Amino acid sequence: MFDLDKWQEIFNTIRKHKLRTFLTALGVFWGIFMLIILMGAGKGLENGVLGMFGGHAVNSMYVWPMATEKPYLGLPAGRRVRFSSQDIEAIQNRYEKELEYIAPRLYVTTGAIINGKNSGAFQVRGELPAILHIDAFTVDKGRFINQKDIDLKRKTAVIGRQVKKILFEEKAYDEVIGKYIKIRGAEYQIVGIFKSDRVGDNEGEDEEEIIIPLTTAQQITNQPNQISWFVCSMHKEIAISSIEPKITSLLKQRHKIAPDDKRGIGSENIEEQFKQFQGLFFGISLIVWIVGIGSLLAGVIGVGNIMLIVVKERKKEIGIRKAMGATPSSIVSMILLESVFITSIAGYLGLVCSVSIVYLMKLAAGDGGAFFANPEINMTVAIGAVIILIFSGALTGLLPALQAARINPVEALKDE
Repeated sequence: MFDLDKWQEIFNTIRKHKLRTFLTALGVFWGIFMLIILMGAGKGLENGVLGMFGGHAVNSMYVWPMATEKPYLGLPAGRRVRFSSQDIEAIQNRYEKELEYIAPRLYVTTGAIINGKNSGAFQVRGELPAILHIDAFTVDKGRFINQKDIDLKRKTAVIGRQVKKILFEEKAYDEVIGKYIKIRGAEYQIVGIFKSDRVGDNEGEDEEEIIIPLTTAQQITNQPNQISWFVCSMHKEIAISSIEPKITSLLKQRHKIAPDDKRGIGSENIEEQFKQFQGLFFGISLIVWIVGIGSLLAGVIGVGNIMLIVVKERKKEIGIRKAMGATPSSIVSMILLESVFITSIAGYLGLVCSVSIVYLMKLAAGDGGAFFANPEINMTVAIGAVIILIFSGALTGLLPALQAARINPVEALKDE
């Protein structure tokens, strides 16, 4: 039941002690404000860093040839290793059950890429269709390289959005599909335009590339069956870290590289990198919660201390109320209500202000910032934190309330 007299007393007390009430509320406000701001900033940092992976298959690895460091089986140190299509077939045959996708790549050295009066220097690479399932990009318009392109060694090309912007300026995507560009003096038909899934500088770099069929790249560079390097992914139930040493060992055997040679074959495990970043952000999240909860506790304890002071200051008043027949429960409810009211208002304002600040951060950072992107808040967690804060405020106000309920009217009046 709404008790108007009780609320009038609470507001009268607040008006009489404005500074004290403000400082008490500020502690609670700052606690919830800092917790949510740190949560949003931590999530923004996580989104930014993990955004550099984009749509990369996490359970994947890159493998490339290097110069050997040690002599082996009569072969000298410093020998340059070169991969071939036979290496890919050997891996597919050996790890057929574990392997999900494997995509060899061959880089093509070119001069300027030309479209009419426009030209630019872009990286050209030969790929298989499987790369679309592993690497961090998607087809924005048109199609990707298909198996017919590979089988027939077609002169088709999929270009990045930055390439389209430079070579075709402001033309619509539909106008670009089907057009031709010159690569090494030969004309290639554009069948698709791709965009990177990564954020920051990586996105721009990815989109300054041109993809052609692997077999076409091998033909125009006169490198039949040769590849620069490859990337492969395993099925979800297979950890890439368990297969990585086996694949590198197989390649060392095929290319007569010493088993203990740390060079010769280079590899990079995306799964390990991803797990390292996940561990980092778990630590950051833990720190955020420790700092946030510490701030909340400081605010709640402040409320409890102030309510103890309130009870001491109103000892005579409470004594008179009890002498006039006020029950202990009415005294407890009055003190608790004031404690919960201050905590609720301060917590709500802290929530509104912090969510507004995170929203402004999101507008400023957007989705494409490097190392910081799309800060966001789990509203369930945020509202839950406010509810817990209010409940904690009630608990901290309970001790002063019980102390007020035990006041002896005679002793209270005598002390005064």
